[in-house]
Amino acid sequence: MAITAEQIWAAADALDAAGQSPTLAAVRKAVGGGSFTTISEAMAQWRTRKADKSTPLREPAPPLVMERLAEVGADIWAAALDLANARLNSEREALEAARAELEASRLEAAQLADQLTVEVEDAKTRLEALTALESALQTQLGEIKQALAAEKAASKVLSKDLDQARDAAATAREQGIKVREELAEMRGKLQTLQQQNAELLERLPTAGK
Repeated sequence: MAITAEQIWAAADALDAAGQSPTLAAVRKAVGGGSFTTISEAMAQWRTRKADKSTPLREPAPPLVMERLAEVGADIWAAALDLANARLNSEREALEAARAELEASRLEAAQLADQLTVEVEDAKTRLEALTALESALQTQLGEIKQALAAEKAASKVLSKDLDQARDAAATAREQGIKVREELAEMRGKLQTLQQQNAELLERLPTAGK
């Protein structure tokens, strides 16, 4: 809910009545927040209203003066009052000019404070985003490390399997050579038997006659 000018004026009146200076920060704290620009503009109106409440000095001459000086005394008193009012008006104009300059400075400061507030919020948002990104990167880095460790373990297993396969292939080659040697030996024996059988067959007819 936005802070209204009436709330700002009420807070300023309360601070002024308590003898405290109604600065922008004090009023902002009293109303519980709000934009410095809004508070500055409302406080400018509050100070103008407060200045307008002061009235020129219009006091009647004391009875003793009226009695002794009559018309002359009244003229002198009126001249004195005019002089006092002229001085008061002059001082009021100077005060109004100084107040306008001060209000311009305060408004500029309030705008700067609002800008800084936005920049701080933006910085916080960027910091939160960077923190989240860093956390995500850390998570991804952990996952990559785990994947590399798993691949390394798998590589070790594959290397072991490859070594076993090589050993098995070497054993198979050795067994193949041995089988070929045995086969060659058996072929030799078979040829010998075949030759012996042929010789026996050649002898059989001769023996029959």
